[in-house]
Amino acid sequence: MKKQLTLKDAAIVVPHGFMGELKPFPKAPDLAQEVENAIKKTQGYFLSEQHEDGYWWYELESNVTITAEYLMLLHFLGLKDRNRDKKIASYLLEKQRADGTWPIYGGGPGDLNCTIEAYFALKLAGLSADAPPLRRAREFILSHGGVGAARVFTRIFLALFGQVDWLDLPSMPVEIMLVPPSFPFSIYSFSSWARSTFVPLSIMLEMKPVVEPPESARIDELFVKTRKRFNPVKDGILHPALKKFFRMIDRTMKGLERFPLRPLKARGLRAAEKWVLEHQEETGDWGGIQPAMVNSVFALSALGHGVESPPLRKGLEALGRFAIDQDGRLVLQSCISPVWDTALAAIALANSGIPREHPSLVKSCHWLGSKQIERKGDWSVKRPDLEPGGWAFEFENSWYPDVDDSAVVLMFLNNYADKEQAKKKIEKGINWVLGMQGSDGGWGAFDVDNNFEVLNQIPFGDLEAMTDPSTADVTGRVLEMLGIAGFGFSDPMVQRAIEFIRKTQEEDGSFWGRWGVNYIYGTWSVIMGLASIGEDLSKPYVRRAVRWLKNFQNLDGGWGECCESYCDCRLKGHGSSTPSQTAWAILALVAAGEAGSVEAERGVRYLLETQKADGTWDEEEFTGTGFPKYFMIRYHNYRNCFPLMALGRFFEAKKARAKKA
Repeated sequence: MKKQLTLKDAAIVVPHGFMGELKPFPKAPDLAQEVENAIKKTQGYFLSEQHEDGYWWYELESNVTITAEYLMLLHFLGLKDRNRDKKIASYLLEKQRADGTWPIYGGGPGDLNCTIEAYFALKLAGLSADAPPLRRAREFILSHGGVGAARVFTRIFLALFGQVDWLDLPSMPVEIMLVPPSFPFSIYSFSSWARSTFVPLSIMLEMKPVVEPPESARIDELFVKTRKRFNPVKDGILHPALKKFFRMIDRTMKGLERFPLRPLKARGLRAAEKWVLEHQEETGDWGGIQPAMVNSVFALSALGHGVESPPLRKGLEALGRFAIDQDGRLVLQSCISPVWDTALAAIALANSGIPREHPSLVKSCHWLGSKQIERKGDWSVKRPDLEPGGWAFEFENSWYPDVDDSAVVLMFLNNYADKEQAKKKIEKGINWVLGMQGSDGGWGAFDVDNNFEVLNQIPFGDLEAMTDPSTADVTGRVLEMLGIAGFGFSDPMVQRAIEFIRKTQEEDGSFWGRWGVNYIYGTWSVIMGLASIGEDLSKPYVRRAVRWLKNFQNLDGGWGECCESYCDCRLKGHGSSTPSQTAWAILALVAAGEAGSVEAERGVRYLLETQKADGTWDEEEFTGTGFPKYFMIRYHNYRNCFPLMALGRFFEAKKARAKKA
């Protein structure tokens, strides 16, 4: 089992500044040939992996709560299946650590919420509280405060089964649905992922449905001392004044809930139900993410929709398509990423020398073009006059295209699509991305100016992910796309974006990464964007970013950064080397004109030495981010697509240097 990294362990990845310049690995005379051979092997892997329709699709791994909650949902609906329960239990037990806990990412510390949810799911699946895995888990849970110390969302799942009283949860009056979008605390003040989860949740909090589990599945043993009432406002997050304010608000709202005359309650429930039904895709999905899908099914069930009703039947079918059922285990993905995987794999192939007329690239162009979204989604509340044209992450998610996916798809289509056939799609896509620029000059992922930060302080904000503000990594990606599309450096929108980037730079030169781990990811994205758009790369702020990357190269030639860097910035840049993070650093160095540097060549050597015979790499680490600190992702495509991209660009840069010489 991988050991959790702490600051004390950072000596294994000491940056240059602490020990002087590292000497380069001995240069092999045939480095170019080795790189070319490695490229061909990985190209062969991707060409063999492409689906007939033209897309690539790989697992998106998160933590066990996603699958545990799926089992809870099915049991709540009365859809018990002993064989399926056994497969889910097998997966949960496989992921349990020796100390009895479950973490939120591989190698991370045991997490109380993951452990409680996995424990309850295993009891629903038939495990006895006396079983050794549950005894070990219970010791951890009780030593960390028991169920009373759990987050709000874990307690909601327990309330659905009568293990926690609904009145002990924070209130979210369904009347929030009637607040105009222009007002603070409307549903459109929340991030897209919070909104698509909170609307159905407001129904559940109002209806307070309960399905009592079998006596054998109860978890009374997980409460410390007594079932005392929960504090609806969690400690450790809020400013003292806000904590007091939210306690007062919660008491007021609970009083209103008990008041017999609530003239707007019925209207609010109807509005929430209508919103949930309207936001369901034809394929049954909601928001393309498990929390929105699971909560929507719970909410509609609470309103009387049966499991055979079209919305629930389609919703359950959609969840089933998120599941991976193989080798005697069943795991539910929190999301699926075919558009993201396809765009990245196609760019990697193209960057590594596959000709644009190759059938694989042609097919991926056609498939990606077909996934452009032609309808207005929630983003149009803030941008009513903007025409649609973005791309989403998943197969179907027409309400929530995102800027990041759209930018990467457009990078590929701009360079490799048939420009005449794809011209309108490219123009519409670029116009949509430009229209999503925030007033601060940057770009968020799904919304514009979604930065009402006080929402992260409300009782439901214990994941600190209630907003979707502009970030440096997404902004860097857009700049990279705009450079490929031919936009000039002096364009006013570009200048505003660069100003935003400069404001978000850390003192040491790095950039925080919102959607990948972490400062390596953010710094890579920004450097790529600045190089593409034509920024003078000799400017001091750019050189500081490049120098930061160089300083955190590991002794083995690779780069790595642990998920703990989100909690402790002293760990930024520290971690075991990984193929994906090493590739990001190499890509940034090549873009910054450093392909001939010692650091770039050592990074390439690391990739060559860790590549497997089939052209792939191993990577157990989680290098993707859902919610910083609280929800991490292991993209199974990252360990292969980014190294191929990096080797391809390094190879081309070295050839260009050789020609000049």
